[in-house]
Amino acid sequence: MYTPVIGLEIHIQLKTKSKMFCGCENRNETVYGEVAPNTFVCPVCTGQPGVLPVVNEQALEWAVKMGKALHGNFNATSKFDRKHYFYPDLPKGYQISQYDVPVMEQGYLEIETVGANQQPELKKIELIRMHLEEDAAKNIHQGKNTLVDFNRVGAPLIEIVTQPILASPSEAKIFLQELRLLARYLNISNADMEKGELRCDANISLRPEGDTKFYPKTEIKNLNSFKAVERALEYEIQRQTKLWNKGNPPSTLSTRGWDEVKQVTEEQRVKEEAEDYRYFPEPDLPAFSLSGIIKKVSLPELPRARRVRFMEEYGLSRADAKILTDDLAWANFTEQVFAEAWAWLNSLPEMDGQTEEEIIKKNRAKLGRLAGGWLTSKLMGLMAEEKIDIRILKITPENFAEFLSLIYLNKINSAKALELLKEMLAAGEDPTQIMEEKQLGQVTDENTLEKAVITVLRLNPEQVKQYQSGKTVLIQFLIGKVMKETEGKVDPQAVKKLLEGKLKF
Repeated sequence: MYTPVIGLEIHIQLKTKSKMFCGCENRNETVYGEVAPNTFVCPVCTGQPGVLPVVNEQALEWAVKMGKALHGNFNATSKFDRKHYFYPDLPKGYQISQYDVPVMEQGYLEIETVGANQQPELKKIELIRMHLEEDAAKNIHQGKNTLVDFNRVGAPLIEIVTQPILASPSEAKIFLQELRLLARYLNISNADMEKGELRCDANISLRPEGDTKFYPKTEIKNLNSFKAVERALEYEIQRQTKLWNKGNPPSTLSTRGWDEVKQVTEEQRVKEEAEDYRYFPEPDLPAFSLSGIIKKVSLPELPRARRVRFMEEYGLSRADAKILTDDLAWANFTEQVFAEAWAWLNSLPEMDGQTEEEIIKKNRAKLGRLAGGWLTSKLMGLMAEEKIDIRILKITPENFAEFLSLIYLNKINSAKALELLKEMLAAGEDPTQIMEEKQLGQVTDENTLEKAVITVLRLNPEQVKQYQSGKTVLIQFLIGKVMKETEGKVDPQAVKKLLEGKLKF
């Protein structure tokens, strides 16, 4: 048996207005193909003779913000270095990066994995470093020709390097998803892998189970989705396992590319070491202090903290809390829904004389289950069918909270509530108004309900006789008949109670 040893090198492109070392527009929030190639370029980012770079202060602040969120240790003084390599996408022949004194070192990010007995378990993924650098251009391959679009060159990047501590492909995917979520919560990047705003190189080696030695690693490139990261690592585990079983494990550092079509990794080159890049301090940029920025930067509530709070404060299940905090827009929507929900709970007559804390405590679990189910299962499901994004949702948090109140107070049953939600999704109007106009509300008149029950019992004498003889499962058949008789506008629990009362005689 062999144990995987996995480490990740992640680049996150910051969504600053301008590039890292020049004033060119940073078009990281759009797909680069939407604009003409080489539109956003200047002598600085294309490396013309005699030009001088100037550091983007916003990029420094956002790097510090990410560093704080990752619990890292900041260097009191940091600097930029030149990293030399020759490739068409690097017009200067070097990249301005950081080598021995990065912005941040160490740090960690906690992820939720599946532990013993399939129970959730937190794992701390420790980091080596995080540094700032500029992006390269984009190569466009057309047959035998390679074209270069310099719109992206010079865009600000933060590179985060993990310790080789990830134990499986699924852990690597979870870590990347959590890091993407963190970048979005901090509002420093959209971190969209398909647009190249988040890029990952995965390093993997195997070792015999119980062995603590590190063996030569293989770096996998061309990973542009979370599934690609997971599949490429799974493939490499299989490939390297076969080499170990043959007594011929990898003996040198190497780089392989992931072929999404073939679902295999293919050898590219022997991996470079740091000395191959001939690092030296960037002569045009002096060393800089981060102390002022560190004091200035504050953090918002982070994803994991919000997840825990949603469970404790709103009574949401772990699964629902995770789904609703995995997108910042959904998390904000949920927050507003509950704020409105507590407001109408406070206004109920039966809540008079109770403090807000008592009301919330009493109703947390019930409202949490109700809201969680309707948000994650019903609303999200309908929106997925209609391809509606939360950012263009017509339903307001106020209207959704009112919708929940109608269900909570038994003014509408679940089947009719789903019809109502569909109407709200299309029109975005007040739920009570729609319910009344479409006559979706429950019949609460006792005389009407009793007449419907008596009618059903009269029309189904055989089932009544069987029920009274002990076949009590037929209660569901009779409930269904009453629901049909009333066009689904009555409370099934009220119907059951009335039927059981009538069937005793």
